[in-house]
Amino acid sequence: MLSMKGRGAARLAAAVVASGLIAAGTIATAGTAAADDPAASHGGATATLGGLKTFDQAVVHGNGGDQRIGAGLFEMSVDNGGTLQTYCIDIHNPTQQQARYQEVPWSASSLHNNADAGKIRWILQNSYPQVNDLAALSAKAGAGQLSEKTAAAGTQVAIWRFSDHVKVDAVDPAAEKLADYLEKSAQSVAEPKASLTLDPPAVSGKSGSKIGPVTVHTNADSVTISPAAGAPAGVKIVGKDGKPVTSAADGTQLFFDVPQGTADGNTSLTAQAATKVPVGRAFTGIGEHAKSQTQILAGSSESTVSAAATVSWKKQGAIPAITAEKNCSKGGVDVTATNKGDEAFRFQLSGKDYEVAPGAAKTVTVPVGEDQPYQITITGAGGFKKTFSGVLDCKTAGTGGQPSPHPSPATAGGTSSGSTGGHGTDLAETGSSSATPVIAGVAVALVVIGGGAVFFLRKKKTGQSA
Repeated sequence: MLSMKGRGAARLAAAVVASGLIAAGTIATAGTAAADDPAASHGGATATLGGLKTFDQAVVHGNGGDQRIGAGLFEMSVDNGGTLQTYCIDIHNPTQQQARYQEVPWSASSLHNNADAGKIRWILQNSYPQVNDLAALSAKAGAGQLSEKTAAAGTQVAIWRFSDHVKVDAVDPAAEKLADYLEKSAQSVAEPKASLTLDPPAVSGKSGSKIGPVTVHTNADSVTISPAAGAPAGVKIVGKDGKPVTSAADGTQLFFDVPQGTADGNTSLTAQAATKVPVGRAFTGIGEHAKSQTQILAGSSESTVSAAATVSWKKQGAIPAITAEKNCSKGGVDVTATNKGDEAFRFQLSGKDYEVAPGAAKTVTVPVGEDQPYQITITGAGGFKKTFSGVLDCKTAGTGGQPSPHPSPATAGGTSSGSTGGHGTDLAETGSSSATPVIAGVAVALVVIGGGAVFFLRKKKTGQSA
C-alpha cells in the first residue's frame, strides 16, 4: 500500500503529464481565438461535486412560509487526486449534477461584499469536521450529544445565517444549540491564501531576454514546474539567477529565458503540487456549471492543485499580455493589457478603442449582468484576438426569496438524514449510510426530469419558490 506521500507523488506525476498535454493544445491554437474562464487564472484545486454526504435537516423561514431542506457537508473529488468537504454559502441556488468547481478568492464569489465572511471562516475552523471531537464540541456548545450528521447540520445552519442572512433553524435540538453557539461566538478571521497561484498568469517581452517574473504563491512545501510540451527549442524556465528551474516554493520568481534569434511566438508553464487546500477557500462553478451553488471549504485531504502561466515574445513592436479577472465588487470582468514592446499596443474591446504605451498597462472593467453568460473578445493589429468567457455569479438571493428545495441531489424531496464514509486527514471520519440507495435513486430520477425542471429551477434570485 502506498503511503500518503507516495500516493501524492504518483498523482502529481500523472497530473504534470496531463497538464503538459493540455498546455500543448493551448499553444497549438495560439493564433486563433482562445476561450478562457477567468476563474481558471486563479489556479488551485479543480473538483467535481459528489453531492450532500453528511447531513440532517433544517427549516428556512421565508416570506412564502417555512421550507425544510437538507443541511450539512458536501463532498468533492479533486482532479488528479484528493477529496474535499464543503458547506453551502448560496442557499437559494441549487447544485447541478456532477458540477465542476474551481477554487477562487472571496473577491470572485458572493463573499466579496459580505462583512460576515470572516465569521464564516471562524465557524469552519472551530466546528465540524475541523473539530472532530464531538463530545468536546457538544460540551462547549451546551448541545447535549452531537452526532456527525447533527454537527454538520448545526455548522451549516450557522454558516447560512452569515452567508445568506436568512432565518434558518436546525430541526434537531442539539444541532440548533450548536448553530446558536457558533453564531454568537464567531469572530472575523482573515481570508485564507490560495493553495497555489501564479502571479501574473500571463507575461510578455522581447526575445533575447528573461521574461517575467511570474511569482509562485502556495501553501505547499514544494511545487513542480514543467514547460509546455512542444515549447520552442532553447526556451527555458529559469530563476532570478538564470539557472533552470524544475521545482519552486512560496515566493519563488520564475522567468522564461528566450534566446536571441528565437522566432516570435509563445509558450507556457504548469505548476503542480500535492497539498491540503486551506479551510475557508471559496469554490464556484465553472463552464456549463457556472451557476451551480457556491461552496466553501471545510476540510481537505492531500490534493493535487495546479496553475499555469503563459508567455509571448517578439523581436520588436507591441508585445501584449492579456489577463482577465472577475471583479464582483464592480459587477464585471477586469481585462488587463500589459505591453512590454517598443511600440504602442492598440486594441478594441466592447466597441471601444484603447492604447497601451510601451512598458505600461491598462485595466478595463467590462460590465456583466449577474448570472448572465458572457464572452469578451479583445482584438488588435496583426490578427491578434483573445476571448474570455464565463458566467458572473456574485450574489446570493438575499432574504426575500425561498431557498432551493434541492441544495443537492441527495436531499431532493427527502426528509431523512444521512452520512457517508470519511476520507483521511482533515476530513470527517464518518460511518456508512442506509440512505445511499435512496440518494442514488433520487439522483437518477432528477436526471430523467431534469430537462423539464431546469427552466423552473433557474428562478434563482427572483423571490419565487423553485
